[in-house]
Amino acid sequence: MSGKAAIVGWAHTPFGKLEDPDVETLMSRVSASALEHAGVSPRDVDAITVGVFNNGFSKQGFEAALVGVQMPELSHVPAMRLENACATGSAALYAALDFIEAGRGRIALVIGAEKMTATPTPEVGDILLAASYRREEAQVDAGFAGIFGKLAQNYFQKYGDHSAELAMIAAKNHVHGLSNPLAHMRKDFGFAFCNTISDKNPYVAGPLRRTDCSLVSDGAAALVVADAETAATLRRAIAFRTRTQVNDLLPLARRANPVAFEGARAAWAKAKAEAGITIDQLDLVETHDCFTIAEMIEYEAMGLAGPGEGWRVAREGQTSRGGRLPVNLSGGLKSRGHPIGATGVSQHVMAAMQLCNDAGDMQLQGAAMAGVFNMGGAAVANYVSILERQR
Repeated sequence: MSGKAAIVGWAHTPFGKLEDPDVETLMSRVSASALEHAGVSPRDVDAITVGVFNNGFSKQGFEAALVGVQMPELSHVPAMRLENACATGSAALYAALDFIEAGRGRIALVIGAEKMTATPTPEVGDILLAASYRREEAQVDAGFAGIFGKLAQNYFQKYGDHSAELAMIAAKNHVHGLSNPLAHMRKDFGFAFCNTISDKNPYVAGPLRRTDCSLVSDGAAALVVADAETAATLRRAIAFRTRTQVNDLLPLARRANPVAFEGARAAWAKAKAEAGITIDQLDLVETHDCFTIAEMIEYEAMGLAGPGEGWRVAREGQTSRGGRLPVNLSGGLKSRGHPIGATGVSQHVMAAMQLCNDAGDMQLQGAAMAGVFNMGGAAVANYVSILERQR
């Protein structure tokens, strides 16, 4: 699988509360730009995959067909929409890679997008609960934050109260986000603010505070992927040393240990084995910090720490710029923002920019290999990509 398809171009809108009225206009902002960045024309595109969660954010569905509305040159290209909760963007990307690696075409355009801020906050919470097992989890207070709040409670019961380390993760990601001009919230809140309950930082779903929760955002990102032969003729090629997906049980109550993120752990283990690397051979990771407790547990899943020891990684600054393994140099979902369908595509764009030495103020000098972890639901659909620059 590895080496057969590569990222050859990308585009990315700012994330935040955008004036774009809908997903259609958001996607139009990145489709032509990504093709131009790759150095290919619309007539070269053999397939389009679109990642949009929707589920009530818009009454307009059939989003894959909207690409050709705004860009008629693509109106006859086979297009399909994918949805896999918060891993929707990675699902769209992997479908495009599968298309290329099956020999069905040479070039595919991948677009991830979401328009969330036009929806009233209570409705946003209910829409996102579709990524939980509603039969058992829909009555949790505070929506999806409540689900991760219970995970944090369970983690603290097993391993002690590590609210301070969650605040360290939040503060770290906001510091990183200062360097990302595309980030939704470019503000250094500092550890003290993140660690203190206040009117501006109340509990959302105890023990999670507002600063422990990612942002409701609008935005779009796009990638152009090509087969190896085509990629060799283009300006750049970011190869997938490996990529993998591992699922876990949707109902948290039916897992032996919900705070172990066993699916994420298995996805990371498989990816590292297939790539023939250890975690310390990565230069950076873009991980799915929908909530700070998620990032802390993901440290354990990726192998930076043993079970119940992820808090040490945060306290010791191992994932800050200059640390053992910088995590979320883009600011992550916490600072960059979390437009559901765009997130997985955005994470891959951010990693690719680093590997091409094209990340501006975010740039980690000498970055040669990057990991990306994107998950749907509470570590249900787990995607891991190991990326390296091919040319």
